Amino acid sequence: MTRQIDYTVAGPFTTISPRHQPALAQLPTDPLAICRLVPRLVLHPMVAEPLGLPGKRLAEKQVRPTDDILDLLLAMDPAPVTVARKREQRVVGTCRHFAVLACALLRYRHIPARARCGFGMYFQPGRGSDHWIIEYRADDRWVRVDVEHLEDSFSTHPEDLREGEFLTGGEAWTAIREGSFRGEQFGVMGTENWGRHEASGNALRDLAALNRIEMLPWDEWGRMSEAYEGRTGPDYDELIDRVARVCASDDSQAVTALHEELPAPLG
Repeated sequence: MTRQIDYTVAGPFTTISPRHQPALAQLPTDPLAICRLVPRLVLHPMVAEPLGLPGKRLAEKQVRPTDDILDLLLAMDPAPVTVARKREQRVVGTCRHFAVLACALLRYRHIPARARCGFGMYFQPGRGSDHWIIEYRADDRWVRVDVEHLEDSFSTHPEDLREGEFLTGGEAWTAIREGSFRGEQFGVMGTENWGRHEASGNALRDLAALNRIEMLPWDEWGRMSEAYEGRTGPDYDELIDRVARVCASDDSQAVTALHEELPAPLG
């Protein structure tokens, strides 16, 4: 039997152990106030590299669980998470880490929250760049927040992204299939990794994230590797069509059912 997803409850990567409760004692209860803490606790690798941090620090981007992120953060500075860190004392992580830590803190305060994997449409004109954001539930809608860039100017309102500013993997895939975008308009900024396979990959990562399993941006499972290598056909395209529809439906039972049909990303 499929189940409803309770986004106030932590998943495998957003669980926070009791040992970290002292550092979270003063955590705000306002969703945006929580989100605004995260850019002062996490540092993107592109910002970290010029600081000359050792390779061990740069490898922090491989960490999955929030508990491990907090272990790293508090080992460098045991102050509460409400205290901003110097750049060199922030955990090195990708946009996924900003989103996952924000989700974990929001869920810790029992605020419905979920990470979304897709593409920011405001980084490069006419292109969608690989990116993660979060959504929290406010009244009758999901509010999309670009946690990493709350203090930047890529969007004029990163605290409440407007329609079309961020496309989930499924939304990007649908746009490609409908012809409003070309596959080569979606990819990873600063790399050669552009194409429709990037949208299909992020559609599956988004499905996993909706099931509270927030994988790393480069994790692959099932037939994802074949898709990146151009070795899939119409049957796989139809599967991603279905993934895109389900992820856009906001039907958590359908999201769970489809996720259970597919190869498990943690398997």
